Amino acid sequence: MTIRQAFEVSAGWVFIELAKKIGREKYSKYLDLCKYGNSKLSEKGVDFWNFGAFAISPINQIRFLLKLYNKQLPFSARNLEITRKVMIAERLEKGTISAKTGWTRVNGKDIGWWVGFIERQDNVYFFATRLARGQNSTQTNFGKCRKEVTKNVFRQLKVIR
Repeated sequence: MTIRQAFEVSAGWVFIELAKKIGREKYSKYLDLCKYGNSKLSEKGVDFWNFGAFAISPINQIRFLLKLYNKQLPFSARNLEITRKVMIAERLEKGTISAKTGWTRVNGKDIGWWVGFIERQDNVYFFATRLARGQNSTQTNFGKCRKEVTKNVFRQLKVIR
């Protein structure tokens, strides 16, 4: 599976293998350099960034996306450009959605994310949608609703059709 494919479907196993190669120490260093999340990588398993005390707020997600967009992260210009290309989720009639989904479980609740930005010729709109579903929820469309909720808001704002 390519990184682009893994990114599109949030293939956790691919990111686990990458995290093993990077190592927890280096991973933590770059999270700190990027000021991404709370730096609490307490989970002992191989998917240490996805569970445990590590957390990030929607505003921190937006700050990170702004740095990515403005090429202000501690990575090479080439790697930032590759990331931007991999993030392209949808081409619109008048713009592009670049985004990433996420999903974790905290205290029996599913927490789903869709974060990214919509680029149009006249403006860029950043978003961080975070939804929670309780363990007794009968909602069966949780995976798709992160995107649907976000797009509906942008439709109401007339940013997209």
